[in-house]
This record gives sequence, structure tokens and C-alpha cells, in this order.
Amino acid sequence: MHDDILKWRVGDATITSVPESSDPTSPKFMFSAIDKDGVLDLRMKSPWLAPFVGEKGHLLQKIHCCVIDTGRERIAVDTCVGNDKERGNPLWHEQQGPFLDRLSDAGYAPDSITHVVCTHLHVDHVGWNTRLVDGEWVPTFPNAEYIFVGVEFDHWSNTEDLFGDPVFEDSVAPIKDAGLANLVGSDHEIGDFVSFESTPGHTPGHISVRIESGGQRAIITGDMAHSPIQIANPELSSSFDTDPDMARSTRFEAFARWADGQTLVIGTHFGTPTAGTMHVDGDGYRLETSP
Repeated sequence: MHDDILKWRVGDATITSVPESSDPTSPKFMFSAIDKDGVLDLRMKSPWLAPFVGEKGHLLQKIHCCVIDTGRERIAVDTCVGNDKERGNPLWHEQQGPFLDRLSDAGYAPDSITHVVCTHLHVDHVGWNTRLVDGEWVPTFPNAEYIFVGVEFDHWSNTEDLFGDPVFEDSVAPIKDAGLANLVGSDHEIGDFVSFESTPGHTPGHISVRIESGGQRAIITGDMAHSPIQIANPELSSSFDTDPDMARSTRFEAFARWADGQTLVIGTHFGTPTAGTMHVDGDGYRLETSP
């Protein structure tokens, strides 16, 4: 199994993180209000940030897919960037990465996935929805129900991608055309353990995913928070937020719910260790990760 594959147990459910890539990121790529020096100052004030911040102020981030295994459902949450996609970002353009092999090595062959959930429809959350076969984009997970929030689907079906890439055309529309798409509300539930929390602002229909079992709870954040620095300072909104003010309000409201010291918060772009419990810390919060 790949060294960076992480697992968490939540009652009778298992959540497995399968990474596609892991790269230090300049804070200026993500945020207009903080630079590397500002990140280093924040790390000094909040020492718990050390695993998530490089020595020169880079953000240590990853792109990964979380598979929720309830024993009945196998739910792939956010499908990364994908291979063979035409993208403006040179790191993502026509990738030829081993993600599907890693997924299978973790015990989740594509044809065993029962559901695919996209927290939102940005480029790095939908890519492996499809793969290229004989020049056509076909569903990667042929036996899965792909679940999209209707508001989110409608928005991106009529809105150009942030970078002008054909994301909807190659990674979302083919799912609808194949009859595998289910457009739902932002309070949707899957089985007994999994439900959505509406966390808009980054995009209009953005959701986080809640897993509850055996008296335990976990949250997969999506991009309502891109980096743990936003846990330390929830005021920080990403340059990629559709509505930065709504995203900020969403963070404060969600973090107040999640900061009970027991809920496992799994960051969709947080570098390893990726998850921890959230606690009130001054005007912000901190994430306590396992040793």
C-alpha cells in the first residue's frame, strides 16, 4: 500500500485517503491577504500549524480522494484532477499519474465504488469522474451513482471554469450523458451514516460531507477551508471563492459546530497528517492531530 494512504475509523465506517499529488504551494496562489512571511508569523503564534507549513512559508497541501466504506456503501468523495485532461495549469495538464492503481491497492477497485460525491465542481475535485477510452470520456466508476448538488451543477453548466479549462465538458457532462448523475439538495443523505452539510461561499452549492456512526462523527471539509491556516484565522478567504464574504461566514458557523474536541475534521487539501479534532483557540481554532 502507498505510504501516504491514511485511514480513519468512525464507528462502523472506515475513511481511506488516497492521494493523487502532494505539493508545497505558495500562499499567494491561494490567498491575496497573506504571504509567506505572514504564514510564518501565523505558525509562530499557532505552533500546531507546523506540520502544514514549510520552513519558508509554503503551504503543505495535497489533492486526495476519501473513500467512505460503511460496509454497504463505498463512497468516493472528490475525484482529484485526473489523467489526460487538457488543463492550463502545467502541473495538471495531461497527467499520467498512478491514482487508479493506488485506489485499487487500497482495496477499492473502480468498479467496486457505489457512489461518487463531489463537494463542488472545481477542476481538482471532478477529474477522475471520467477517464479517456478510445478518444471518449467515459465514467471511471461504472457501477456508481454520481451525486451532484443541483445548485452546483446548474451553476457550472452555465459558468466558465476559473481557468477556462473544459472541466464541465470532460468531467461532469459525460456522467449526465451516461445516465449516472443524481442531482440532489444540499441536505442529501446516503445510507445510514453519511449526509451533506451545506457550506456555500467557495462555490454556490458547496457541501461538506458528514459521517456519523457509533456515537462518533467526522467531517470531510471540501474547499470551505483550503488550508489549516484558515482554522487558525477563519477570516482568510481564498482567491478562488465565488463569494468570499459568504465563505467567511460559512467557516465561522461550521467551525463553531465542529470545534467540540471530538469531531474528526478531514481537510480536503490539508497535507499529512490531514485530519484532527478542532478546538477553540483565542479568536480562531486549532486542529489537534494524532501523534
